[in-house]
Amino acid sequence: MIKNAKYYEGRFSAIFYICSYLIFLFSLSLIIPIILCIIYKERDITAFLITFAITFSIGFFGRLTKRSTDIRLRGRDGFLVVVIFWVLFSLMSAMPFLLDQHLHFSAADAIFEGVSGITTTGASVISQVDGTAKAILYYRAQLNFLGGLGIIVLATAIFSSLGIGGSKVYLSETPGPLKEDKLTPKLTDTAKHLWFIYVALAIVCALSFYAAGMNAFDAICHSLATVALGGFSTHSASLGYYHSSAIEMVGGVFSLLAGVNFALYFLAVNRRSLKAIWQDAEFRFYISVALSVAAFTILSLYLTHTYDFKDAFVHGFFQSASMMTDNGLMTNNIDKWPTYVMILLLASSFFGGCVGSTCGGIKAIRFLILYKRSDLELRQLINPRAIYLIKLDNNRVSERVINSVYGLFFVYMMFAGIFIWIMLALGYDIKSAFGTVAACMNNMGIGYGVTGETFGTLSNTAKWVMSAAMLFGRLEIFPILIVFSRSFWQP
Repeated sequence: MIKNAKYYEGRFSAIFYICSYLIFLFSLSLIIPIILCIIYKERDITAFLITFAITFSIGFFGRLTKRSTDIRLRGRDGFLVVVIFWVLFSLMSAMPFLLDQHLHFSAADAIFEGVSGITTTGASVISQVDGTAKAILYYRAQLNFLGGLGIIVLATAIFSSLGIGGSKVYLSETPGPLKEDKLTPKLTDTAKHLWFIYVALAIVCALSFYAAGMNAFDAICHSLATVALGGFSTHSASLGYYHSSAIEMVGGVFSLLAGVNFALYFLAVNRRSLKAIWQDAEFRFYISVALSVAAFTILSLYLTHTYDFKDAFVHGFFQSASMMTDNGLMTNNIDKWPTYVMILLLASSFFGGCVGSTCGGIKAIRFLILYKRSDLELRQLINPRAIYLIKLDNNRVSERVINSVYGLFFVYMMFAGIFIWIMLALGYDIKSAFGTVAACMNNMGIGYGVTGETFGTLSNTAKWVMSAAMLFGRLEIFPILIVFSRSFWQP
C-alpha cells in the first residue's frame, strides 16, 4: 500500500509538473499582446497584465515543486495530461476576454471565445470585430496558432530534459489512427521539425497575404489563423472585407496546404522531391475530394446565376476550401448561396483534412479506410471464398487500426447527434442546430441559421454546450471518454 501510494504521489507530481510547464509557456505568449497594447496605446493592457501575472506565477512556482525523477508516465497518463491542460488552457485563454472592460463579456462569452481560439474553431461572439482593440485581435489569432499544432506538441520538443514521458503526451495529443508513426527516431526531434514547418508555412502565408494587398498587421493575424485552420479574422466580414480575388485565392490555397499532413512536408524537404507528398494515399484522396467539392460549388454558383463565372470560381474555390478544411474564413454573402450548396459545405466540414494537419473533423484517412472497407465488403459478397486486404501505399492496414476507425466514426457521429438534439431541445430550429454543431464540433467556425453572422446570438446555455462540443471535436472525443471511464482510475 505504501509503495502504491508513493507511486501515485510521484505520478501525479509528474503530471502537475508538466501542466505547470505548459502554463508557464502559455504565460510567455502573452508578452506579444502586452507589447501591442503599448505600441497602439490601448487600455486593454490591464487584462493581459493580470492574466500574465496569474499564469506566470502558477507556471513558475509549479515548476519549482520537487518531483521524483524515477517516475515515468504510463501511456494512459498522457490522456490525463491532455484533458487537464485543455481545461486549464480554456480557462486561461478566456481570462483576457473576461477581464477586458470594453468587451463586456459574460463568463459564457469569454469561455466560448477562448475555447474557440485554442481549438482553432474561429466561431466568435463578437458582433463588431472591426472596432476591437488590435491586441485582442492579435491575441485571438495567436490562440488559433498555439492551438493549431498544439502547445503540447511544442512542449514535447523540450520534454526530453524533464524525463517524465513526453512521448505519452505527444501521442495523446496527436490526432489520427496512425499517430504512432514518427518522422525521426527521437520524438522530440519530430516535434521540433513539425513546429519548424508550421512556422515556415505561416511566414510564407503572411508574405502572400501582404503581397495580395493586406496591411502587415492583418497579414500576420490572418496567416496565424489560416495555417492553424482557425478562422479568426480582424474584420467582421472576414476576407470578404477586402473584396479582393487575390486575397481569397491566397486564403483558399493555404487552407488546402494547411490541411496536408505536415509529416509529408518534412519528407518532401528531406528527400528534395514532391513525390513524397503525391505518393501518399491519404493526400491523393484528400485533394481529390477537395477539388470535387470545389468544382461542384463553383458550377452550382455559376449555374444558379449567383455569380458570373469569375466570381463563382474565386468565391466557390475559397469558401469550399475554407469550410472543408475547417478553416472558417468567409467571403461575402454566403447566406444568399443556394441552400443545397451550404448544406454540402457544412457536411464537408466533417471530412476535414489529413491526419497530422491542423484541421478538425473526422480526417480524410478514416473516410478512405471506411471507403476501402465498404468496397472490400462488396467484393467479399460477390466472392465469399476470396481473401481481401485493405492496403494504403502497399502497406496492410491492421485490424486494430480499422477497428479504431469504426469506433471513432461511430462515437463522433453519435456525439454530433447528441449535440444537435440538445440544441433542438434549447429551442433552435434544425437548420441552426445542424449548422452550429457542425461549426463547433468540427472546429470549422462558420455557423448557419441564427449563428450565420455571429455566435453571440446563442443563449448562455448553448454557449457552454458548444464550448464542450469544440473541445470534444478538437480532442477527438476518446481522450475525454478515457479519463472519465471507471477503468482508467483502476490500478
